[in-house]
Amino acid sequence: MPKIYLIDVTNRDGVQTSRICLSKLQKTILNIYLNQFGVFQSEFGFPTTHHETNYLNANLELAEQGVLSPIRLGGWIRAIEEDVQEAFKNCPRIKNLNLSISTSDQMIAHKFKGKLDHASVIKEMQDAVKLARKLGAETIGVNAEDASRTRMDYLITFAQAAKEAGADRFRYCDTLGYDSPFTIYERIRKLAEAIKIPIELHCHNDLGMVVANSVAGAMAANDAGVDAYINTCVNGMGERAGNADLVAVVLAIKYGSGLQGKYLLDERVDLKKAWRMCKYASYAFGIPIPINQPGVGANAFAHESGIHADGALKDRRNYELYDFEELGRGEPEVIETGRQITVGEYSGIKGFRNVYEKLEIVFKDDAEATKILELVRYANVHNQKPLVEEELRFIAQYPDIARKIMTMTPLK
Repeated sequence: MPKIYLIDVTNRDGVQTSRICLSKLQKTILNIYLNQFGVFQSEFGFPTTHHETNYLNANLELAEQGVLSPIRLGGWIRAIEEDVQEAFKNCPRIKNLNLSISTSDQMIAHKFKGKLDHASVIKEMQDAVKLARKLGAETIGVNAEDASRTRMDYLITFAQAAKEAGADRFRYCDTLGYDSPFTIYERIRKLAEAIKIPIELHCHNDLGMVVANSVAGAMAANDAGVDAYINTCVNGMGERAGNADLVAVVLAIKYGSGLQGKYLLDERVDLKKAWRMCKYASYAFGIPIPINQPGVGANAFAHESGIHADGALKDRRNYELYDFEELGRGEPEVIETGRQITVGEYSGIKGFRNVYEKLEIVFKDDAEATKILELVRYANVHNQKPLVEEELRFIAQYPDIARKIMTMTPLK
């Protein structure tokens, strides 16, 4: 029976959100959280972008060590041979790629401006897929940018050509959030029945329907007999109005009417990791979680109305579809109100060791402590904000990889 898997794109599409960014250390910690949550693949960055190279290779090293496992790490590149060559030059150990090219009449006419037509778009894509396989790619997804505004006959022709070239998955991109749940279901059903390979759903929230569209598309793919891979972002980050929120997608599949028991979600998904992951992403991005965010918002389980409060106290199922404990919520959070010793870019060794002793991390001698302190100082500069417990632990546990992640070498 086909299943629904999650490919999170926070570290690729999420960080493209205007006016915000994540440091390379923050992206790494987020990959660790995504692995714990049970995400199938993290689209962890751009292997053709120079400032990403050290971070990407360091995370691939973490994957080889089993730290980032079983999650797969996938890179995003354009579906052109030059990008494929550059990706493997920069990241020789990369195994998973998504290759993207525009397919709608609008973009072929007004983005490519005569450089490509419908036939040459297909040829560019096929040449890139074949080269990626030749150079060592183990899984390849082909992305049709603006698929929701692409003529259906051409989209099927393009997708079949991708399959023939060796693509493992086809990514249907609702790039402008143009689809509705009804149109995307109909289109994905036709597409999946025609090409018979797994379908990715990459949807945007410009019209406020991103989770509904993503889930409807996945239902259509499963109904046609193929696996579905929903693209998500933690806390719904993403360009313009954002991408499909990771937690909301999982909740919709698990508890939505007509979905429970009929559509199978990847069994690795562990909602108990949601609370800490979403809070970390909120801190790293510097963007508060909206109080009405499904599952993790401050008001997601708050009841003030007399009728609602009375009903919830009698039986939580009166006004709650799912339990807050399922999302890793419910434990009190301790906030220090007395003396605090923090670690920053100007910290000394005594205060630094005090912070790590509270984390029950002991260094064998002053030399080791000094080495980690220097990395922590750099990390504070790197993040431009105080480090949190997860980051402090990571640096102490993987100092050599942390050093690689924070190393930047501008092009000469």
